[in-house]
Amino acid sequence: MSALKDRIADGSLARLGLLDAAGFDQCADVVAQAEAANLETIRVLFTDQHGILRGKTIVASALPSLFANGIAAPSTLLLKDTSHRTVFPVWQADGAVAGGMRGAGDILMVPDPATFRILPWSPHSAWLLCDLADGVGGMSPFCTRGILRKSVEELAAQGRALVVGLEVEFHVFRKLDPKLDHASATMPGQPAQTENLSQGYQFLTETEYDALEPVMDDLRRTCAGLGLPIRSMEIEMGPSQFEFTFDPADPMTHADNMVMLRTAVKQVCARQGLHATFMCKPNLPNAVASGWHLHQSLIDVQTGMNLFQSKEDALTFECSGWIAGLLAHAAESCLLSTPTVNGYKRYQPHQLAPNRIVWGRDNRGAMIRVLTKPDDPASRIENRVAEPAANPYLFFASQIVAGMNGIAQQMQAPKAVEDPYDADSAPLPGSLLAAINAFEGSPLYRMAWGDGFVDYLCKIRRAEWDRYHLTVSQWEQQEYFGLY
Repeated sequence: MSALKDRIADGSLARLGLLDAAGFDQCADVVAQAEAANLETIRVLFTDQHGILRGKTIVASALPSLFANGIAAPSTLLLKDTSHRTVFPVWQADGAVAGGMRGAGDILMVPDPATFRILPWSPHSAWLLCDLADGVGGMSPFCTRGILRKSVEELAAQGRALVVGLEVEFHVFRKLDPKLDHASATMPGQPAQTENLSQGYQFLTETEYDALEPVMDDLRRTCAGLGLPIRSMEIEMGPSQFEFTFDPADPMTHADNMVMLRTAVKQVCARQGLHATFMCKPNLPNAVASGWHLHQSLIDVQTGMNLFQSKEDALTFECSGWIAGLLAHAAESCLLSTPTVNGYKRYQPHQLAPNRIVWGRDNRGAMIRVLTKPDDPASRIENRVAEPAANPYLFFASQIVAGMNGIAQQMQAPKAVEDPYDADSAPLPGSLLAAINAFEGSPLYRMAWGDGFVDYLCKIRRAEWDRYHLTVSQWEQQEYFGLY
């Protein structure tokens, strides 16, 4: 063990200041765990700008080298839209390329030993999540895990910490045709053909749960095997729609948990001939949109006191300011909570999804649902704005940035609403383009994350919007092909 630690300590990650003495011990422990479990492979991964895990697989015997030196990956992985197209001119002598990442050079993946997980569905293999560095010791400004870490540290400098709880909706269908014929290998690939596992519209009914219990059990056991703090498995409203909820945790832990959850659910289901999707609103008959509800409370680091807990019905200073900040910056934050073209089709009235920038007490139609009671240590707010496809690191960081700004500016939450769909309040952005424009013009996010990151993310999302609105739709074909 001593020789192993010395090897790690002599590696380039330690020399660059990307791994400290405590990290040497953690890395050595992971190597010992891998040997004890007779692991064959390690999937070394980072979360890209879309919240998708990407990376390389190494043999388990290469773990010491990984911890000593990290592993390189092409920088173009950070420059792609959701079709996997590189949207920056990396081969041109001129033209703006984010971070100077021209020529498809390398980025450095820096493993975090705390994220090591043996895979319950593939027990000879394990996951190891990474941060991204530039190769000379600086963390990449496009590492979304690093962006969240910076936000958490800034909150901690104020003596505060955010606690979050997850409620995540998704669909699981039976796969009829995986579309693996050559003609379907487009970019992106043609979607699989599926059918429902249940007819739906039996919200929280016992018979529906029993019918879906085999799938629920496999996914619950998978979550438990990964160390995800799953609390409940629920039948949602729509056909083949599930909801999983999780115990509270700190933002970084739950951001890691979210990317692991989405990836694990998709992989476990795929091995059983099923198709799981966290797409917000699938284009399927009778499908119901899925949301992602984020519970939040603010903690005093010294005392452990919940700063949203009050002695009376009124909101505390911190709770009022946090809510006000989330509302004030809701439009520009939507690119982070709702990053896809599809997600904006969920913002419909009377559908248990928000469509206006309002808050209400225990009101599931409001964007912010406030769940505070006098002397209740579980007092919290629930932001119902996000889609399940959001990058969790950026989503959580946006809550911290906006909430901190509300408190710092001594904002006060406006009056609560009881009729969120009829309130005379600003609507949420109606499209991805509107969200891009709001984020692009945001002084708050430019100050918090820098012009480089804001411009980078807007270019990627605008490339997706351009492909979407330049595609001739079935609506256009039906509307005009026969008329003109």
